Amino acid sequence: MTRLALLSTSDKTGLIDLAKSLVSEFDYEIISSGGTAKTLKDAGISVTKVSDYTGFPEILGGRVKTLHPRIHGGILARKDLPQDIEELNANNIRPIDLVVVNLYPFQQTISQPGVTLAEAIEKIDIGGPAMLRASAKNFAHLTVLCNPSQYNSYLEELRKNGGEVSLEFRQKCALAGFQHTATYDQAIATYLEEQETISESEKSEKEVFFLSGKKINTLRYGENPHQSATWYQTGINASGWATSKILQGKELSYNNLVDLEAARRIVTEFSDAPTVAILKHTNPCGVAIDETLLGAYEAALAGDSVSAFGGIVALNKSIDAPTATAMTKTFLECVVAPGCEPEAEEIFQKKSKLRVLISPDLNQGEPESIKVIAGGFLVQDIDDAVDNSSDWKVVTEKQPTPEQMEELMFAWKVVKHVKSNAIVVTKNRATVGIGAGQMNRVGAVKIALEQAGEKAIGGVLASDAFFPFDDSVKTAAAAGITAIIQPGGSLRDKDSIAAANELGLVMILTGMRHFLH
Repeated sequence: MTRLALLSTSDKTGLIDLAKSLVSEFDYEIISSGGTAKTLKDAGISVTKVSDYTGFPEILGGRVKTLHPRIHGGILARKDLPQDIEELNANNIRPIDLVVVNLYPFQQTISQPGVTLAEAIEKIDIGGPAMLRASAKNFAHLTVLCNPSQYNSYLEELRKNGGEVSLEFRQKCALAGFQHTATYDQAIATYLEEQETISESEKSEKEVFFLSGKKINTLRYGENPHQSATWYQTGINASGWATSKILQGKELSYNNLVDLEAARRIVTEFSDAPTVAILKHTNPCGVAIDETLLGAYEAALAGDSVSAFGGIVALNKSIDAPTATAMTKTFLECVVAPGCEPEAEEIFQKKSKLRVLISPDLNQGEPESIKVIAGGFLVQDIDDAVDNSSDWKVVTEKQPTPEQMEELMFAWKVVKHVKSNAIVVTKNRATVGIGAGQMNRVGAVKIALEQAGEKAIGGVLASDAFFPFDDSVKTAAAAGITAIIQPGGSLRDKDSIAAANELGLVMILTGMRHFLH
């Protein structure tokens, strides 16, 4: 008996070539629904419409087409089970050997601006997922294809195996089918969830968190050469780093991407004045604001030029020629900015291994962060709370000047991006000392002040969490610090405030901490 193939696709890529090969090379008969049948018929390929095969018309504006026993019986029949074959014969149902299905473009539809809920609902496929799941379940007896990229592989299987398809290949295709429907259902559930207005408490009570990704590419390795790594894209449409234009340089590594994301988050804190952040292992080693991009880069570099070697540089303005020239004087791994002037591009070409990325919207990021733990994962909101200085409390007798308030705000925005325990010393809106990731705050203060040296004189100090004792306040004053900003909340806050008053410092409590683990 001639074999039967069911073709019903939204994406018609490669469909005609596949159908022609099925008919001419392997003697398949084809049944097809609606638009797919018309496409094949217009191409001169013999095809039977599903409605003619089932003897039942498409109804409800095409909502019901393939949901019929002659379709699903042919898909789910077990060819090695006599009872199944007897029932097929008794009901005039032919077994189906190949199912080619891909789904209504739901994800593409909801990504378009102005799409209504009603329009989105109409793009929820019902018959397609049913056929995919049924075919994937019965992979022992038929093949299911859900992506045009599989078509050539399927034809090659037939050619090299005398018209047969290996069980291994069918099982691999079944897995792809279930992955396709899982991703599709997730997109629908996530979209409908987004249509609801929920409170923060309701948000935290969600019973299910959806996460899936589409592979962008396999990275050379992970954090270390013995670790494998893959880059995935969330959502149907590329966004974030997947949309960045790489002007030059080697392909991005796992560590590059992790560092780039950390750098992006810092420069997005500063939208107006030219700002530059230099990072190493996700920690800033220099951040600065200036009237010019070159001035900001030079100030950031001066914060810790040793650590900047082999670092990542993020800029919030388009790169000009003077800044590009300055950056080529130091070995850097990556540079990212919203734009790059042609003259700057030419200058970068002298450093062919330097990765230069253009990301027009560096402000675009995920609203949540995810960390994997044994047996599960943790989800939290990104720490993107906007600090309002009017909510801060000046707790010392000495009041900050407007210039100090501006400096303290700068330091406070930077310290939230330094691994805890974190201390940042700044002067003239540039970091001069950073103590990152220490097991105790005393150690972080010591590192930051030692790095700052004489530059600490007249500077300010920011701490991501409270001081448990007054010793760090005294150490800061001895180094020449004039003002301190910290969250407060320690049982010994009074001791720290008293020390600040005694030493003539300004101290501000923000009421908000910024741990970063």
